[in-house]
Amino acid sequence: MKVRVGLITASDRGAAGTRRDRTAEAVREVLAVTGWEVERYEVVPDERPQIVAALLRMVASGLHLVLTTGGTGLGPRDVTPEATAEVVERTVPGLAELMRQAGLRSTPRAALSRAIAGTRGSTLILNLPGSPRGARESLESLIEVLPHALELLAGRVVDCGAERE
Repeated sequence: MKVRVGLITASDRGAAGTRRDRTAEAVREVLAVTGWEVERYEVVPDERPQIVAALLRMVASGLHLVLTTGGTGLGPRDVTPEATAEVVERTVPGLAELMRQAGLRSTPRAALSRAIAGTRGSTLILNLPGSPRGARESLESLIEVLPHALELLAGRVVDCGAERE
């Protein structure tokens, strides 16, 4: 399955063009290991309506995986999880838990992440941290399960291989 990936960076400075998006570069490097590439990329300010609109555009374009970076902390402008919650139809808490668990191996600050994961239709949406290191660690923690998750969402996996009595 060729995975179509979208990336949204939520950053006031990035949207204003005053900050280089090093986190997007880190995400692209991790994806390259899987052979996946970012097909669509947007930078939006830390504004809930603009994040929601970007997510909906990407889902409507038929992407399988949409990653967001930034806006997952406790700051007053950190609204990416709320925007994502407005868009997703089903949450996938285990993926967010796995990302936080991986981050905690590097820093106790990972516990402050409010990132969520969820689906809309057959698109998986994941909130990654805004730091290059945090985004890299989070995405790397999911690389083994993402192909299976995306196959399930696409309706391509009937038997998950679980033992049945």
